[in-house]
Parts: sequence; C-alpha cells; structure tokens
Amino acid sequence: MTQSKRRLFGTNGIRGVVNQDLTSEFVTKVGVAVGTFFKGGRIFVGYDGRTSGPMFTRAVVAGLSSTGCTVYDVGLAPTPAIQYAVKHQRADGAVIITASHNPPEYNGIKVVGDDGIELPREREIEIEDIFFDEQFRRVDWNEIGEMQQLPGILDVYIEAVKQHVDVDAIQSKRFHVVVDPGNGVGGLAAPYLLREMGCRVTTMNANIDGTFPGRPPEPKPENLYGLALTVRTVNADVGVAYDGDGDRAIFVDEKGEIHWGDRTFALIEKFFLQNHPGEPIITPVSSSYLVKEIADEYGGRVVWTKVGSIIVAHLMKKLDAKLGGEENGGVLYAPHQSVRDGAMTTALILEIMAKTDKKLSELLAELPLYHVLKDKLECPNELKEQVLEDFIQGIKDVTIDTIDGVKIWFPDKSSILIRPSGTEPIYRFYAEGKTRERATQLIAEYKAKLCQVVDKLKGG
Repeated sequence: MTQSKRRLFGTNGIRGVVNQDLTSEFVTKVGVAVGTFFKGGRIFVGYDGRTSGPMFTRAVVAGLSSTGCTVYDVGLAPTPAIQYAVKHQRADGAVIITASHNPPEYNGIKVVGDDGIELPREREIEIEDIFFDEQFRRVDWNEIGEMQQLPGILDVYIEAVKQHVDVDAIQSKRFHVVVDPGNGVGGLAAPYLLREMGCRVTTMNANIDGTFPGRPPEPKPENLYGLALTVRTVNADVGVAYDGDGDRAIFVDEKGEIHWGDRTFALIEKFFLQNHPGEPIITPVSSSYLVKEIADEYGGRVVWTKVGSIIVAHLMKKLDAKLGGEENGGVLYAPHQSVRDGAMTTALILEIMAKTDKKLSELLAELPLYHVLKDKLECPNELKEQVLEDFIQGIKDVTIDTIDGVKIWFPDKSSILIRPSGTEPIYRFYAEGKTRERATQLIAEYKAKLCQVVDKLKGG
C-alpha cells in the first residue's frame, strides 16, 4: 500500500495485492491505528477464505492487542454474519479481513463500528491521521489485550435472518435452489439457512478455496454460465451466486437466465412498498431508472446517493430507511441490518416467490424492461477532476445530476452515468434504455465526447 498520500481507505475498505501493497507489517500498523481509534474495547476479528486471511488476522490482532483491545476471533465467516455479531453482541467494533469480489491475489481490511456498519468517511480519516502521524496508543505490558475465540456466530446469524421472512410459506413450496458461493465464505451460511427453510439445496463451488478455482469471486453475469447451466440441468427453481465474502447475491431464474442486481432489487422493492407505502428507497446513481419507476408506481420515493454501499448504509441509518440496494446485487434490509447481506437477500426473494406462487422468471417479467450497458475509458488520475468539470460545461438542454460524476436523464427514460473510478485511472459508463440500441447509442455518443475532453487536456 503506497503511503505517498495520506489515504488508506478506498470505496470499500483498504485493498491491495498481498505481500506487495498489503504486507504483514503494514496490516499490523493498521491494527495499531484502529485499536488507537477505538481506545481499547471489545473488537471482533474475522476473515474470508483468501489464502492470506489467517496471516493478516494474526497481524491485525497483534496490532489491536498492543493498544489494549480485547479481541474476539470469530474465524472464517461471511462479512454480514460478522457485522450482525457486532451489533448482537454489543461489541465496540470489528476488523474484517476480506477483499470481497477482488481476484485471489488481493486482500483487504474493513473496519466496522458498533452498529455493524463500516465506518463513514469522516471516521476513516481519523484512523488515517493516526496511522500517518503515528500517534499510537501503547499500553503497559500488563494491560495488553487478550484474544478469545468466539464460536457460534453463524447459528445466531442464520436464526436472525429467519426472523424476517415467512419461513412457513417458504417451507411449503419445497424450492430447489442451486447455490454457488464461488469457493467463498457465503457457503458457510446460505446453504444451511435454505435447508432450514425447507429447501432442497444443490451446491457448486461450495468448498472454501482462496484460489477461487470454480469461477472469479465477483458474481458478474459473464462468470455465472456454469450456475445457469446447472439450474437448467437439475430443473431447479432458482440459482443464486455470492461474491467472495457473501454480502452480494445475483440470481438465475428457473429458465437459466441470469439477472443483474437492480432487477432483483426492484422486485424486492415492489413487494416491500406494497406493504410499506411512502417509505424512502436508498440507492446509488448507478442503479437503473427501474428502481425509480417502481417507487413511483407503488408510493415510495427514491433517494439517490454516490456509489458505495457504505454511503447507502449510513444514509439509511440517518433517514431511518428500511430498504436500500445496488445494481451489483447488494441489498440492505434494515429490519435485519443496514448492510449488504446475500443470505438475507436470498430469503426475501424466496418469500416473494412463495407468497405469490410465481416463478422468478414470471415475477421479473412483470417489471418494466431496461437494457443496461457498461463501458470504460482510460483517464489519468490527475486529470479526472478537470475532465469532469469541462465535460459538464459542455452538456446542454438535458437534465443532469452531479451526485457522483454526472448522470444525464432523457425524456424517454433512458440515462447515462459517467463517473471517475475510485480505484483505477478510468472513467466508467453506465447506460440504459428501453431498447439495447438506445443504450448502445448513448455509450458511443458520450464516450466519444468524453474522449475529446481527455485528449484535449492531455494535449494541453
């Protein structure tokens, strides 16, 4: 991890390549900074299935203990299970060793507050100041924090999810579900939850393996053809895939069609608003207009945010909102907890299928159809801010939103979001339209316009 700039945290924690960006020495120092931030206290530590997880866990525990924290090792577990344990056990916080959907050579660090939610940016800055100024809290030799094992958090977590759905209705359907955790820790909870709800479960890529041999850890549609084929082959009712730490869920219907996250989120939103009209729905500007269309039809209201589940979670907490979601398969259901939770998302989808007595393909076919395309354009990091400023000045006679990059709305309900990546020297494009041709046309038109701005600034 480069220390030339006073920043550690990205969009979702600290991330880097193992033994290049993230070394055991670096992680220990982060542990000391986090322990200093918490001023001691009870801190949970857990990790996902990556090969470096145990090494970095020991490193961060050493750092936390040196500041007087009592550390509880919860072991291998999905991120949402650890977050629930923090809230349920009234811990002061947690450090989770995970790189979520990143490739196997990566790992990362998430810092969670006493509410189970990752720390907001202003608190991350406090940790960064402690880290770079080396203003560490060091306790005497006889006050070094203890480390204790804390088993059993998965059973408590599974029971908690079951409290928020109609288990009897789900059990009555005897759904056949194919679960693909992608060799990640999502396989430690979801299959057991589903079996307890009366489902017949077929698993694939369910052995935990930090090299992710079955498929890449990000459950993008292009990585899920094996799941789609299995659903059709075994004649299952639904398939679900999780990312490396189990907080995102992408679904495959009984026909083997893979559905991106904002369609299943919109389905959950629709049935949530039928029972809770008037509620705010929190979602990033990268989500489909479908989310707004459903909110308008069923009496809700959409509150758009910058991209990032942490931002969604904290705005939900501020507004006392019960539902939030992202286009990547992250759904935040506050009656359970205001964080992304793949197993909770799965239970909600099954409850909708059970109560409507409809197949997933039928339910999704009832939603308005949008075609979504994505693309990217290289742009040097040092030019990103000026590129955006110049680009916005050139936009005329359309509705725009500058919450995160710029989103342009058109009267035909098509839109395009253009935003700088927080982790790479690129701009990302998210275009959607009622036809694929419209989305394609928007990508081509606005990528060309942004390219002109980038080239001009490079030449200048």
